[in-house]
Amino acid sequence: MSDYFGSPVRHVIRSLKATEEQPDWIGNILSFGKRLLVLPTCRGTLYLKVSFLLYQGFKANLSLLRRPGEKTYTQRCRLFVGNLPADITEDEFKRLFAKYGEPGEVFINKGKGFGFIKLESRALAEIAKAELDDTPMRGRQLRVRFATHAAALSVRNLSPYVSNELLEEAFSQFGPIERAVVIVDDRGRSTGKGIVEFASKPAARKAFERCSEGVFLLTTTPRPVIVEPLEQLDDEDGLPEKLAQKNPMYQKERETPPRFAQHGTFEYEYSQRWKSLDEMEKQQREQVEKNMKDAKDKLESEMEDAYHEHQANLLRQDLMRRQEELRRMEELHNQEMQKRKEMQLRQEEERRRREEEMMIRQREMEEQMRRQREESYSRMGYMDPRERDMRMGGGGAMNMGDPYGSGGQKFPPLGGGGGIGYEANPGVPPATMSGSMMGSDMVRMIDVG
Repeated sequence: MSDYFGSPVRHVIRSLKATEEQPDWIGNILSFGKRLLVLPTCRGTLYLKVSFLLYQGFKANLSLLRRPGEKTYTQRCRLFVGNLPADITEDEFKRLFAKYGEPGEVFINKGKGFGFIKLESRALAEIAKAELDDTPMRGRQLRVRFATHAAALSVRNLSPYVSNELLEEAFSQFGPIERAVVIVDDRGRSTGKGIVEFASKPAARKAFERCSEGVFLLTTTPRPVIVEPLEQLDDEDGLPEKLAQKNPMYQKERETPPRFAQHGTFEYEYSQRWKSLDEMEKQQREQVEKNMKDAKDKLESEMEDAYHEHQANLLRQDLMRRQEELRRMEELHNQEMQKRKEMQLRQEEERRRREEEMMIRQREMEEQMRRQREESYSRMGYMDPRERDMRMGGGGAMNMGDPYGSGGQKFPPLGGGGGIGYEANPGVPPATMSGSMMGSDMVRMIDVG
């Protein structure tokens, strides 16, 4: 097994063998061809990442080393490889990482002796780092570290209700995001801080500039997020002894081993002063944090009151707007009703005018017909019946002042029923009447008179 693993992994395997009390999940480790891969992590907690290993080229099964939904070939999978030989080729550099999957990005600076390579997943990068770090290559010890993420931003002043998904959704408008995470405490509660890792530097720069110049809100509460470049610290590998600078100051500081200072000595006195200074800094920091907390609580209280007042103003404005709309609609309704009334009046006036015109035309026609009758009667020498009626008295007798009618009439008209003339017997003309008929009529007229 030592042929396949580097010294860090061998140490972990030895530790596991020497451990009497092992977690339950160690019994679930599977091996393929007596080859298993054990990967330690930092912070003193040991986890095992196990994968089946193929005989051909010691290539890891990628499906077991990638979390569900994990993006591949991200900046988190990018490794820095230092102390490379000056004559190394790109193909040789790729072969060095061939058993960890197909690389997505390869860069070598032969003059300065370093390079970068991007693997498919974070787990594969961790495996490659654990195996290849401090391995010899042509008389040099390779130094493998995770590359600095140049497109990562630190986000703070987050609401407790902001999740990883909401953070990614909010910042995805600036460009593709590889990872967005809200930092939580040991109880899983949000610390109000987060990390957003973009796929490219322009997207991260755009997000930083837009959020610095403007006010970017993630939730209903007007609480803007503060975006800053992420300060990336190496808390995993730290500073090993082999990388410490061996200058004269180093030699001087290392002359005395670690110890506790004795009371009454020079170093104890000044060490106490250092501790007092640190205590003062701690108290001032706590006071500043308390003042900031009080100021934040006050601001949140004022913001809550102002928010309610703002909502009330919005409701009042909405009510006034609705009232104005109602008044305007009422005015429009009144105007419409007025238009309808005016239209009805115009229609009524038009109807009356048409009726009057019809009556006038009817009268004109009647007058014209009367004139035509009069003219017709005048030409024939007879009296118009209506004119005759006008000349008759109240009892129906003829006006005796002119017993023979008009001067143009030779005989008075005859007729029955109070009327005289040929109208009473229209079939008999006056010239053909007998003398007896004329006499009886005259007697009847005298009796009536």
